[in-house]
Amino acid sequence: MTGVLAAARDRARDVLDPAFYDYVAGGAGRERVVADNERAFDRLALLPRVLRGSAVRDTTVDLPGAPGAAPVLVAPTAFHRLAHPDGELATARAAARTGVVLVTGMAATTAVAEVAAAARAADPAAAVWFQLYLQPEPEVTECLVRRAERAGCTALVVTVDSPVFGRRERDLRNGFTDLPAGYAAENMRDLPGGPPGRTRDIAMSPALSWDDLARLREATALPVLLKGVLHPADARLAVERGADGVVVSNHGGRQCDAVPAAVDALPAVVAAVDGRVPVLLDGGVRRGTDVAVSLALGATAVGVGRPVVWGLAAGGEAGVRQVLEELLDEYDHALALCGARGNADLAPDLVVRRGGAR
Repeated sequence: MTGVLAAARDRARDVLDPAFYDYVAGGAGRERVVADNERAFDRLALLPRVLRGSAVRDTTVDLPGAPGAAPVLVAPTAFHRLAHPDGELATARAAARTGVVLVTGMAATTAVAEVAAAARAADPAAAVWFQLYLQPEPEVTECLVRRAERAGCTALVVTVDSPVFGRRERDLRNGFTDLPAGYAAENMRDLPGGPPGRTRDIAMSPALSWDDLARLREATALPVLLKGVLHPADARLAVERGADGVVVSNHGGRQCDAVPAAVDALPAVVAAVDGRVPVLLDGGVRRGTDVAVSLALGATAVGVGRPVVWGLAAGGEAGVRQVLEELLDEYDHALALCGARGNADLAPDLVVRRGGAR
């Protein structure tokens, strides 16, 4: 973890309500996967090339609805106003001013229209994606999609690894099962079937299937990425069923505490997708070298979640910018040290297991 990220995490621990800090930091079960997402990067090393120098490196990537973006995205995380009064608005401005795509969460404490407007006010070219849990009632899902479209979001990120909520033991111990008074998941306000002017709960449903994805594809022209894919067979199905991208993710270790680290699952998913759509990685990225390893293994970009919330708690918009700029600067530095002139020079032969085995 970089010094900036570690300092932000430590500051967040000092200033946040302990129950909310645990909500952000914690995971499912014994939290083995939370730890392993980071440890998996420690097991990997970069194998540099030399005398291939370039004074300037091209680090931009083309993503659905976000051409020329940075290779780091703000992953969807909930309840930013519990970290800082400006909440998702501060996060949106920071992401826009660093050229980073913001994936705003369905469980945000600021409505998507306000988040997207804040990002565009900071940079008219800013790209905002909307994270979506498919709801059991199609009319609710469609209402959320229409709000994202009207807000100017350029892609949807559908989280597919949550048929039920993960069993997060820290939250159960702390009694953190609902938002404090005065806060709400604002995207869930005034939805079909809900009380007028009030919010309804986000529903998880183990009955959801590929048919629900097909209905979403018919309901919108926005690019759709599936987040939470670990099995290569599901990655192939995602492409066949019309997904515009796949996000390799184990939900930050917050769902099942017996799954692989995200970066360990990445190569098989990349092979299954075979270049047909972008593959992103979300989980355990704490250094610019982690970004380089992920892109060398075939990811187009990576998402970061917890570090953004730590930066937000530590310093609002400036804290988030500092976290993102640190990761991007260190990534560019890693490219130079690897003899890479840009993302295109990264390849699997630049990654080895510590000890030398590939």
